[in-house]
Amino acid sequence: MLNWDNPLSSASVAKISDEAVVEPAVQRIIDELDQTDTHHLPPVRAEDKRVVNGVADINQLAPFKYPWAWKYFLNANKNHWTPLDINMTQDVQDYHNKLNDNERHVYENVLAYLTTSDILAMRNVGLAVMEKMSAPELQIYQARQVYEEALHTWTYQHCIETIGIEQGEIYNRYRVVPEIHSKIKIANRRLNSVLRPDIDLTNRDDLHDFLMSYLFFAAVFEGCWFFNGFSPIFALQRRGLMKGTAEQLQYIMRDEVMHCGFGIRTVKQLMQEENIRPDPTALREMWDEAEAAESRYANYILREPMLGYDAEQHIEQFRFIANRRARQLDFEEPFPGAECALPWLDEQSNIRKEKNFFETRVTEYQTGGGLSWD
Repeated sequence: MLNWDNPLSSASVAKISDEAVVEPAVQRIIDELDQTDTHHLPPVRAEDKRVVNGVADINQLAPFKYPWAWKYFLNANKNHWTPLDINMTQDVQDYHNKLNDNERHVYENVLAYLTTSDILAMRNVGLAVMEKMSAPELQIYQARQVYEEALHTWTYQHCIETIGIEQGEIYNRYRVVPEIHSKIKIANRRLNSVLRPDIDLTNRDDLHDFLMSYLFFAAVFEGCWFFNGFSPIFALQRRGLMKGTAEQLQYIMRDEVMHCGFGIRTVKQLMQEENIRPDPTALREMWDEAEAAESRYANYILREPMLGYDAEQHIEQFRFIANRRARQLDFEEPFPGAECALPWLDEQSNIRKEKNFFETRVTEYQTGGGLSWD
């Protein structure tokens, strides 16, 4: 029987008597609560809900105003997995015996960047965004998103530990490598702009700060930097290297696509409800700053080209994806004429199902196989 004092203990718990005595003071409180008239409260109306600054009861899920948010939550639960589901044995051999020094440099620094970034993404949603949402269907998906960001952080840690990379050194790289630090610094600045205790979303300036921060994390941080950040590992996978890590990232990619899609949908809803748009200068600066940071990062991790992949392709793919995110938001493309530099990426990033059943646990048939992208 579960021990409620120590849930990890298998010790049994003594049964509580059905005739437990209730203290008089406690009984009075119970009686007062029983006598409280709550029937005067008006029913929750869907039209009273808003992304922020809503007046409906945040504790009542239905009726939905945003049924699409509930569908995101249901869909996210179909992609349930853990890093322990994926066989990493061959990756250990590849890292130590097949990758050259440059490829190990790429692999290590991609993980060094991603593991810090997912903690930032988790803090952004959990601390800066969720408590400002005034519709529970939005919060419920975001609660799942917080869990998924933590799961992704576990995944990178699992890869680092399994392969035998020195953890203290790789986790500190974002603090000592300027090209990684610059991206983390930008994200921290956006996060801190809306973590202020005095932020007031009824104030138009504060609301604009929140809009720009949410837009950055949805469209740039997760929509471009994460989406593009997996590409070097997928480039190794194309050559039959680090396939376990790549499969881990394929599952993460499914989560991130939904995080980005949900964030963009919410930003568009927020702009409509609050009649607000990003300041054009601020929007242009966001894209330019993101491109500059991505360029520095790409030239560092891909200081020497890998077979079939180089820094210029990485940067051009960022511009191409940024244009896609802008179109989704009904914004002007920030980098007109950018082309898809990695035409193989969409196929490579999707989980394949033609696995040898006896070599690995086919988790996609159990979980991701039921996933709908609508």
